[in-house]
Amino acid sequence: MKLLLVTDAWHPQVNGVVRVQDAYLPLLRERGVDVTLVEPSQFRTVSLPSYPEIRLAVFAKRRIDRLIQELQPDAVHIMTEGTLGWAARSVCKRRRIPFTTWYHSHFQLYVDIRLRGLLRPVLSFIKHFHSEAARTFVSTETLKRELESLGYKNLSVVPLGVDTGLFQRNPVTPVPKPPGPVFVFLSRLAPEKNPEEFLKLDLPGTKLVIGDGPLRTALEKKYGSASRFVGYKRGQELVDWLSVADVLVFPSYTETFGLVALEALACGIPVAAHDVMGPRDVITPGKDGYLGEDLREAALKCLTLRHEACRQKALQFSWDASVATFLGLVVPAIGSPSTP
Repeated sequence: MKLLLVTDAWHPQVNGVVRVQDAYLPLLRERGVDVTLVEPSQFRTVSLPSYPEIRLAVFAKRRIDRLIQELQPDAVHIMTEGTLGWAARSVCKRRRIPFTTWYHSHFQLYVDIRLRGLLRPVLSFIKHFHSEAARTFVSTETLKRELESLGYKNLSVVPLGVDTGLFQRNPVTPVPKPPGPVFVFLSRLAPEKNPEEFLKLDLPGTKLVIGDGPLRTALEKKYGSASRFVGYKRGQELVDWLSVADVLVFPSYTETFGLVALEALACGIPVAAHDVMGPRDVITPGKDGYLGEDLREAALKCLTLRHEACRQKALQFSWDASVATFLGLVVPAIGSPSTP
């Protein structure tokens, strides 16, 4: 099988879409799938204002058109609604090639947090993007129901996973444990992730911030004396830092899933979060976390929970199962993608 995978989210970006792709690519290739990845570094790009790590490809349509003609893919999947996603969508429509998409995040909410008044136009823009897909993948039944209520069609659930081989608590971590208990925030330091709510909480012990982003300079200046900022961490280094934490505090209201919650659970760390989509689909209150509006109360209650129960929840989410579901739902290209 030849799969063309188009994404606007790629390294050095650090986000859930990149995490999914990092997990998927080796597993797809292990299953014999010949994956051709189309990502921003292959094109001329411009930086997204306020997000220099995010590069938007420009003038990509002609090259994608040529690539599809040469590659003759068996399936085309578009991961994101950025400039590359729109270019690939346009080419597929013109060539009458079925394609699938993935609704990963509530991008319209991210925009609304930064630029008030654009919620409805961006919501319509995103809905239109997915309207031509043969199937649109979502990560949970909750998200599927929400999008169906907004008029989305042809939705299929592809549950996400976690690498439980990598993400497991390291009892001999090289990271010195700060004064406990240790409450950790793991995400981008951006408005849609709501990090300041965590930093304002009156909690004992240490607040640890793993992540970076456009708000880091201002937040570290304001809260650096009471919290420890360590920047982005990846792989085993991330696991080592998580291994000194006692509770993950997850203050975002805009998640569709929240992979960081699974990564924390796999390390035996309970999760305190708001009772919203994403955390609600993963956390069992009183067993592996607590949900509610009062994150201080939820975080303190998490200190009573068992690490083993958190780990057992994470073991229910497998990347192998996710990839198998994905492959069962991608839509074969019909005939030869020749220009009409």
